[in-house]
Amino acid sequence: MLTATAAGTLLGALWFVPNANATQDAPVRTDVMPQATTQARAADTTATDASADTDGVRLADTGSFDTTPYVIGGTTLLALGAGFVVYSVRRERLGL
Repeated sequence: MLTATAAGTLLGALWFVPNANATQDAPVRTDVMPQATTQARAADTTATDASADTDGVRLADTGSFDTTPYVIGGTTLLALGAGFVVYSVRRERLGL
């Protein structure tokens, strides 16, 4: 029972691990709208060379994501797992 609880807790905790997919699935689009092109050019002229990679590849600044659901879910599952362990130890000591 304790092994099943530990496995379930681990699987539940892994549910909240964010997935990072940094590969590109589709080929690069070449038919860009004129408005997007002018905005990209304006952004290129205002960007500094310090943010550019040695190959000329730059990453997008996406900002930070909201980690609140992950923290709450992880804390809840951790407390649930600890509760199951305490419950199991108490039952074992009482000889039930």
